[in-house]
Amino acid sequence: MGDKLKFFAGQSNPFLAQGIARELGLELGAIEFVRFSNENIKVKICENVRGCDVFFLQTSCPPVNEYLMELLIALDALKYASAKRITAVLPYYPYALADSKDEPRISVAARLMADLLTEAGASRILTMTLHSPQIMGFCRIPIDQLSGVPIICASYADLDLKNSVAVSPDISRAKVTEAYAKRLGLPLVVVDKRRTGKDRVQVNGVIGEVEGRDAIFLDDEIITGASIIEGAQAVRSRGARRIFAGCVHGTLPGQSAQRIAESDLERLVITDTIPLPAEKQHPKIGVCSVAPLFANAIKAIHEETSISSFFK
Repeated sequence: MGDKLKFFAGQSNPFLAQGIARELGLELGAIEFVRFSNENIKVKICENVRGCDVFFLQTSCPPVNEYLMELLIALDALKYASAKRITAVLPYYPYALADSKDEPRISVAARLMADLLTEAGASRILTMTLHSPQIMGFCRIPIDQLSGVPIICASYADLDLKNSVAVSPDISRAKVTEAYAKRLGLPLVVVDKRRTGKDRVQVNGVIGEVEGRDAIFLDDEIITGASIIEGAQAVRSRGARRIFAGCVHGTLPGQSAQRIAESDLERLVITDTIPLPAEKQHPKIGVCSVAPLFANAIKAIHEETSISSFFK
């Protein structure tokens, strides 16, 4: 078997898994998942992986904790099946938002995830657009972080950007939005907001000129969409013309997709790092695939060539 490349996937994002497999020119590895009546999970690797370079894909999406256990057990199964190297391919890193101890007596769960992945058998991690770069420092194994910024920016190639601005939905996210702004060659506008409840925000002001311009809200992740919806109303009231948004990870729980569909946004572009269920799909929400980027990164890791260009 040598160092043969094998690509397996959990059950979290089958369409992305199939897309990556097509790009790699491989069949998905044979794997079996069994859920018992006591809610325990069994993962069986149904083909020989001894001495192979194995990549296992699992993203973080509902049911988050169930898919997390599926990931850890699968990594352990691959380790004890004598895979030579195991790369955990995590398009959306689990518990990425829990990256700091910002309250007393809480866990930094993103750091815990890194420990669990390592203990389960991962030799390295391949992920995309972490909420905070410090997560990479939590890992005791190599971690490669791809950027989804170029994909989101390319999705707005059809838009006349001569009279547009890149808008950060929050002061704390300005640096993230700046990466998009630089790539698109746009001035940066920042919405000053305060969170007043779990899914409620209050806009106190807009820093920058938006009157008569198209506004594009850009961030790494949209969860409830409250910040962007309120921000869209704020820039609209200040004379913005058309309003768009883009992010790498579109979590969109509950009624978030419906609220965005009913908002002032003309278009929201996300990637398929997190699957968008059929009931949440809407003409306003466009989805770009990251399958080619992950496939190229997997090839480079397997062939042990540089992947630094993929970070950009």
